[in-house]
Amino acid sequence: MKVLVVGGGGREHALCDAIAGSPLCTDLVCAPGNAGIAAVARCESVKPESTDAVVDLAVREKSDLVVVGPEAPLVAGLVDRLRANGIPAFGPTAAAAELEGSKAFMKDLCRRHNVPTARYGRFGDAASARAYAHDLGAPLVVKADGLAAGKGVILCNTLEEADDAIDSVMVRRDFGAAGDRVVVEERLSGPEASFFALVDGERALPLAAAQDYKAVGDGDTGPNTGGMGAFSPTPRVDAATEKRVMDEIIDPVVKGMAAEGRAFTGVLFAGLMLTEDGPKVLEFNVRFGDPECQVLLPRLADDILPVLAAAAEGGIESARLAWQDRAALTVVLAARGYPGAYDKGTVIEGVADAAALDDAAVYHAGTARDAEGNLVAAGGRVLNVTGLGPDLASARERAYAAVDTIRWPEGFCRRDIGAAG
Repeated sequence: MKVLVVGGGGREHALCDAIAGSPLCTDLVCAPGNAGIAAVARCESVKPESTDAVVDLAVREKSDLVVVGPEAPLVAGLVDRLRANGIPAFGPTAAAAELEGSKAFMKDLCRRHNVPTARYGRFGDAASARAYAHDLGAPLVVKADGLAAGKGVILCNTLEEADDAIDSVMVRRDFGAAGDRVVVEERLSGPEASFFALVDGERALPLAAAQDYKAVGDGDTGPNTGGMGAFSPTPRVDAATEKRVMDEIIDPVVKGMAAEGRAFTGVLFAGLMLTEDGPKVLEFNVRFGDPECQVLLPRLADDILPVLAAAAEGGIESARLAWQDRAALTVVLAARGYPGAYDKGTVIEGVADAAALDDAAVYHAGTARDAEGNLVAAGGRVLNVTGLGPDLASARERAYAAVDTIRWPEGFCRRDIGAAG
């Protein structure tokens, strides 16, 4: 199979690494890729959001399958355009991707199909949102409706904080067009978990669960980011909890989307709060998580490529995936200043040494090569350092041993990923 992967982050590096190892893969292209992906795939400098250019590339390459990594091109309708040109694509259509593209749509869908989630209101003006917040009472959560790169969710402990968060989204426009509408919801309590399932439009195949870390600082302090680390499996999601998630959340959403003419294909990623009343949905994403993908795929014992192709073409009824009886943990190395302003072009050393350690892998996210061939930072989240082991403690030890092998004074990471289990 000739495969095109769309994207250039750590998630796409993990996907390319797994796909390149498939005996079915005869040619692998990534658009745009990064300095790490270039070791396993041919990189083409085509931006994921440039829909016409990506379609032209897929047609020119005669791709047998296109795997779309990031959410923005999915929401923009890239899969629709690829399929219209006769190219199989892994990922949802624009209509189905609205599950992530609009938090208001997602909450309304949950209400229509009795999927457990927090009480909420959605608003197109700040005054109405503030009034609802004061009726609901603190603590609560304020969310920009649209895509905000994982940064549009604000936890509020007081009504004053809620007022400021609503102003941030709707008045100051800190998240741009994502703040055209706002969702205000009750703040659920309990441990969080991420759950992933493969969907072919009618059926869902459970993958695995993970735990991620959104806050920038140790102890979950500071602003939310796109993700600072993750591990899998998580003891929070046992077999009984997985069954409840599938029965009460994943399957009703898949059936509800199909019934509403928005049949979903690809990866359905449910962000969950495990409350005393059972699992409830915090959010849906319509693609592999980043950095969760970097701990899911290293645990796979089976070839991922035929399963991706089966989901794209509507036939996962006989698909099966086996998992290694091992844990994986990834630590994100980010540029100092992230998720705010940060410098690009700083030199990173020791990555090859880290990747050569036993049971370690380094997935590139925001990297490039400078004119002298040095590996340099080219984004906010720059490297994902993953460790594998028979248990979480071993995986954590190996991940941080690899982190400490990398020499990058301008970078930082959280030191508590997986510390509490």
